[in-house]
Amino acid sequence: MFFKAKQQNNNKGQLAFKIEKTFEKDRNFQQGGRSFYFFDFDENIAFLDTTVILFHKLTQKEKSISGREFSHHQKNIGVRGPYQNYKLIYEDSIGSFRNYRDHEIPGWLQFFGKEQSLIKDMKSILSTGETHWQGPSWSCFYHAVFNRRPIALITARGHAPETLKSAIRLWVKYGFLPHEPNYLGIYPVNFPETKKTLMKNTGGLTVSQLKKRAIKHAFAKAIETYGQNPHRIGMSDDDPGNVSLITEAMQELKVDHPQVSFFVIDTAGGQFVKKELGPQGQNKKPSVPPLEQLQLGPEVDNI
Repeated sequence: MFFKAKQQNNNKGQLAFKIEKTFEKDRNFQQGGRSFYFFDFDENIAFLDTTVILFHKLTQKEKSISGREFSHHQKNIGVRGPYQNYKLIYEDSIGSFRNYRDHEIPGWLQFFGKEQSLIKDMKSILSTGETHWQGPSWSCFYHAVFNRRPIALITARGHAPETLKSAIRLWVKYGFLPHEPNYLGIYPVNFPETKKTLMKNTGGLTVSQLKKRAIKHAFAKAIETYGQNPHRIGMSDDDPGNVSLITEAMQELKVDHPQVSFFVIDTAGGQFVKKELGPQGQNKKPSVPPLEQLQLGPEVDNI
């Protein structure tokens, strides 16, 4: 298989450079193994303009901050720092994360072009044709999509899975991806149906705990679909709390599936640190790929 990215017209933006790649088989293909890639979305694959809404504790006046800024200040909101006088409101339709959720759009507004916030935000970053929006795991994501690796998206967003697919479809339309991903599963853990599936009659789970369950759900689907073979599975996320529970989930899975290789990729602060995991207490050393590996070369971030 051969693909060359073409420059797009002014309506669709354009790639900053041409890409020439050849298809690569999975690392353990000869033994029946597949390479599975699990990705967080925001601040990991891409930086979008989606804003978080803070509310002043006294006046309730709203203040919008970027997702990246929220990620940096999250633990100190309402406590200390520049946002100590603000609070978060956890209500999907009017709260702090309403831009990270789908909302009902009447048919007449759809007729006039009203779109879900994720679609608008995606079109906004793509309309310039620039690549500044690409996150620390974008190269890894591109590699997985190009080679048709089974992919799971595990995100704190609350959009319907089809909304996320529609947004990623825009990357294909604008020429940033050669084709749509080979989806193993899509887990927007704040989407009501996804949350219901993951909670299994329990409540009070944090986003990180829901992501941990999503990993195990996706893993079970991978084994059901592709068998008990020497697979390789990795997930990247930028949030330290998520990375901790991703590590726990994979260590627990490793105990019962020693033939599978597990990797966690920490992208906090724009870094890219990949660590292979053993069972609890037997972690292997982290590895930071050299800069050239983060480009779209033939061995880019291959799990």
